[in-house]
Amino acid sequence: MNFSVSKLMLAGAVTGVLVCAMTTTALAADLTAGVGTVTASALKLRAEASTSSACLSLLPKGAVVLLEDEAADGWYKVTYEGETGYISSDYITFSATGSADLGNGMVTGNSVNIRSAASTDASRVDMLDEGCVVKIVGVDNGWYKISYNDKTGYIRSDYMELTDEPLTSFTASAKGSEIVSYAKQFLGVRYVYGGSSSSGFDCSGFTSYVMKHFGYNIPRTASTQMNVGTSVSKSALQAGDLVFFRDPSIAGSKPASHVGIYIGNNQFIHASSGGGQVQIDSLSSSYYGRYYAGARHII
Repeated sequence: MNFSVSKLMLAGAVTGVLVCAMTTTALAADLTAGVGTVTASALKLRAEASTSSACLSLLPKGAVVLLEDEAADGWYKVTYEGETGYISSDYITFSATGSADLGNGMVTGNSVNIRSAASTDASRVDMLDEGCVVKIVGVDNGWYKISYNDKTGYIRSDYMELTDEPLTSFTASAKGSEIVSYAKQFLGVRYVYGGSSSSGFDCSGFTSYVMKHFGYNIPRTASTQMNVGTSVSKSALQAGDLVFFRDPSIAGSKPASHVGIYIGNNQFIHASSGGGQVQIDSLSSSYYGRYYAGARHII
């Protein structure tokens, strides 16, 4: 069967707040969409789209493969049990939708929306950050159906790549994503010195307010918040960690003069006195990179 798998073009911004929120705009690429079933008694998976190419493995009848691309006339590029190669289209049937154990997939974007169905109009059920590895259990017209942490959902295929990496443990990751999503609801709320409510925050008022929503009662000031949780290196930061800064001209003898919440992708959300509001900044900016003082795991 020479089935040409349709590809979905999405041109526009995908934004959201969720236990998933995307604050950046993504212009979608072609989305891979297809699963195939071997109809021959045995089918060779080739290294290249040619009968003279080396055989990588032998696929049994009924084997399910994931379509990577329509490589050339009569050939498909596929992945089977983590191995990628080429198969003849004469001995396989394809569908744009299907359920099957297709291996592990790694999220390639930050704060990526997970939907309840294969559509950007479907409700958001969660958010995953770059590097998270989940099980792919099917495809649906350019979307992967994924399973993780006792949840299922759909993610656009241009935000995921196949991987042999082990599945991510989501105990802390899921909670961190929830914290980030909740914190982002307050973007634009004005900075108020001493403020600790949704009508206005200062830096530690914001972090304590957000953490209290999830049952973490932390001290009120940036310096005392540095004493809770466990210390974490900058390279091991996770979404939901507290990040601290010390500007000597402000801190005096205190260990910190400012605090925010790490959201992933080298960024943090905080109530900024300079910006006058709750906003997102980079840890690598000239000011925050210079005065970075450490981080703490709270969750």
